Amino acid sequence: MVIVVDDNKERLQKTMASCGVASRRKCEEYILNGRVKVNGVVVTELGTKVSKKDKIEVDGKELIKEQLVYYVLYKPTGYLTSVSDPMGRRTVMDLIDSETKKTRIFPIGRLDYDTSGVLLLTNDGDLSYRLTRSAKEIEKIYQVRVNGIINQTAVTSLMKGVMIDGKMTKRAQVEVMDIDKVNKSSLIKITITEGRNRQVRKMCEAVGFEVKKLKRISFGGVTLEGLSVGEYRQLKPHEIKVLYSL
Repeated sequence: MVIVVDDNKERLQKTMASCGVASRRKCEEYILNGRVKVNGVVVTELGTKVSKKDKIEVDGKELIKEQLVYYVLYKPTGYLTSVSDPMGRRTVMDLIDSETKKTRIFPIGRLDYDTSGVLLLTNDGDLSYRLTRSAKEIEKIYQVRVNGIINQTAVTSLMKGVMIDGKMTKRAQVEVMDIDKVNKSSLIKITITEGRNRQVRKMCEAVGFEVKKLKRISFGGVTLEGLSVGEYRQLKPHEIKVLYSL
């Protein structure tokens, strides 16, 4: 018996994500909620596979593959990392011009309201999934200003891992960059490979130091080089290649 495998087909949610509908996880929600049709038939099975010949509709609109675009934004504090907000608060999309937003870009991952720094935006749901939902360890570097004069004991604990939300963090790289004895604060650089909720803040609190200011200065090798607060730019080809290689 010969089994023929159609290698040209891929999972429906992956196709939707790569077409810029939303992140892969969000696309799965659309499917489960009956908002997606394939060749005129509502599909609710996440394992459904489609080919380029299939007609896909989301909320009655036919899916048309968009050109994939990639940006890095220097996120300021005071903005939500969200496409929209029902309460009318400012989101990172308010910093993006209307022409750019025609491609339905969305943020990859999250940065807290009171955290600034590197934020990636794209319409490539597949890359978003790879960087935020897979088991791969993506290196993220933060610059942190904490209250108090940090000591070696605290630094060592951060490096080895601390308990937050009932679970130990993975090993981190920590570098003390500046000690301000007058204002009794310390500037440190922390490199982590996880993406847990408010992780860096909770790590610092776990060793007795409250965060005053937090900025992400690198995500998967993408930095803030050439950007002022609130500005954004397209990723360079080599940056996209590196992100896909992670």
